[in-house]
Amino acid sequence: MTKRFLTARWSYLAMLSYVVPPEILEPFVPKGTRLDLFEGKALISMVGFLFQETRLKGVPVPFHRHFEEVNLRFYVRREVDGEVRRGVVFIKEIVPRAALAMVARLVYNENYVAMPMEHELGLDGDVPVDPVVYRWRLNDEWNEMAVTPYGDPALPRPGSEQEFITEHYWGYAAQRDGGTVEYRVAHPTWEVWPVVDPVFRCDVAKLYGPEFVIPLDRQPDSAFLARGSEVEVFNGVRIA
Repeated sequence: MTKRFLTARWSYLAMLSYVVPPEILEPFVPKGTRLDLFEGKALISMVGFLFQETRLKGVPVPFHRHFEEVNLRFYVRREVDGEVRRGVVFIKEIVPRAALAMVARLVYNENYVAMPMEHELGLDGDVPVDPVVYRWRLNDEWNEMAVTPYGDPALPRPGSEQEFITEHYWGYAAQRDGGTVEYRVAHPTWEVWPVVDPVFRCDVAKLYGPEFVIPLDRQPDSAFLARGSEVEVFNGVRIA
């Protein structure tokens, strides 16, 4: 049985999603997987959240337990003996410490980069009462994403886009030699808040590449905030 590589709590996941032409994503699809579409549409998501209580193989790492992450991801699927494994592929993941980025690159060959980061999160108990903001500094300019939640959180409606975006429990990473590593991510279903006033300000061309400028240079097609939970990330297995 695959062993756990990392445990943590992921909290207050701001998710902005955009419909994109599938051909933009095809060059990034790892071997052995194919695009997972929602109602026939390809989606990419900007996700900002808090990593908390992080442990590597059960061991807390000093000064690396609590930090922000922002990533751009899309969705794929793979069939294994009749089981459909729905997963995510990361275009790029931003964290605030170089050691975190180095470990992720070495273990999974994920495209992690380290940049100065900060966040704003006003809580009443565990309920956000102000805009949830994640920022990262790229070439001395602050970029940011933000959502303003309202109302009460609830589990995603079955078949909804919120369920599609949050219910992917595998990760896939293309390797330098053309192969693919698959790893499992375990967590319960997350409650989500509706949001207003989604914000995304970023030098997209510099950070992600010119092909993503047009898809991301507009209001997102959907946006919400997920409460999060404890998560387990398991060791990767080479599949192709």
